[in-house]
Amino acid sequence: MNPLPTLFVSHGAPTFALEPGRAGALLGALGRALPRPEAVLVVSPHWTTEGVRVATTAAPATVHDFGGFDPALRRMAYRAPGHPALARATLEALAAAGVPAEADAGRGLDHGAWVPLTHLYPDADVPVFQVSMPARLDARGALALGAALAPLRALGVLVVGSGSLTHNLYEVSWREPVPARYAIEFVDWVRARVATGDREALARTFEDAPHALRAHPTAEHYLPLPIAVGAAGGAGPVTVLDGGIEHGVLSMESYVLGASIELEAGAPA
Repeated sequence: MNPLPTLFVSHGAPTFALEPGRAGALLGALGRALPRPEAVLVVSPHWTTEGVRVATTAAPATVHDFGGFDPALRRMAYRAPGHPALARATLEALAAAGVPAEADAGRGLDHGAWVPLTHLYPDADVPVFQVSMPARLDARGALALGAALAPLRALGVLVVGSGSLTHNLYEVSWREPVPARYAIEFVDWVRARVATGDREALARTFEDAPHALRAHPTAEHYLPLPIAVGAAGGAGPVTVLDGGIEHGVLSMESYVLGASIELEAGAPA
């Protein structure tokens, strides 16, 4: 099997599950265009642990790790199976790369996993498991963690870093204002570095990118991007899924790393 590409997905607010918009339509088209994976491996900032943990759960529950939203969200369930065998292969790949990791046989799917997957694979018929994000991770360490996961791609695993390309919740507006200029400039800077595979620049995002600390007052929603870049392994084609900017400041941009994907006619341009 040819190695699969990797994905960085901006999962936005939990309401993304109910309001797909442009970004959801793009993920749906992408799911239909990608080769069918054996399993999806998701790293999300909503499962952060002291070390690295790998979910070996056979039937992961849908974790509703949020409050204050439409009650319909708590009634949603994403019933994809887990994949214990590939989760164990992930533990072996991490060990081979010198990354200590432990199995977690009870972990479900947090909203950073199941919310975007409701659009990417709406039938919940592709197995899913998660790898936790280490609590003390930085951008350079995220690249290394992604590189440790890269061998899973040859086994048919779709590695997904699920975060948000911008994530300043202090400035979110539910009135759908005009996108903030700083968010646009930050997204443009990142998109250019992703397109050229500039790993060193992405490792230095918080030092060099315009408005980085305003776009990400904390780093956890950015770090899935260098994880996905690291797992993709070097330069290669990049497909940009421009989901726009929601609530004024939340970029819904996503990337396919390592493949040029032609989306079906009718998908948002």
